[in-house]
Amino acid sequence: MPTRDSEDGARLLQGTLDLLILRTLLPGPQHGQAVARSIQRESEDVFLVDHGSLYLALQRLEEHNLVDATWGVSDNNRRARFYQLTRAGRTQLQRETRDWQTATDILARFLSPGETR
Repeated sequence: MPTRDSEDGARLLQGTLDLLILRTLLPGPQHGQAVARSIQRESEDVFLVDHGSLYLALQRLEEHNLVDATWGVSDNNRRARFYQLTRAGRTQLQRETRDWQTATDILARFLSPGETR
């Protein structure tokens, strides 16, 4: 997943695309292009999801029964696959969110200036 400013940011966030997709689908079903736009918008244009990575991730999530996909019609009257979270997907989202919160808390302790150990 490239970022607007650097490839270093992309490496740092490697493996987070699944989490971002699951979170994006929490409010309800969306087609792939809407998922990509939502991630870009919510990250204030920092994360730019390329379509190849997005659709591979969606396929992987579907294979792991974390999302379901159905065919429908998008806002611009084009045929599109709409993805929605499964019960297992919601559970996975909760688990991964907890893991990320724990990791960021730990990193914040390491990176907080002025604190001694």
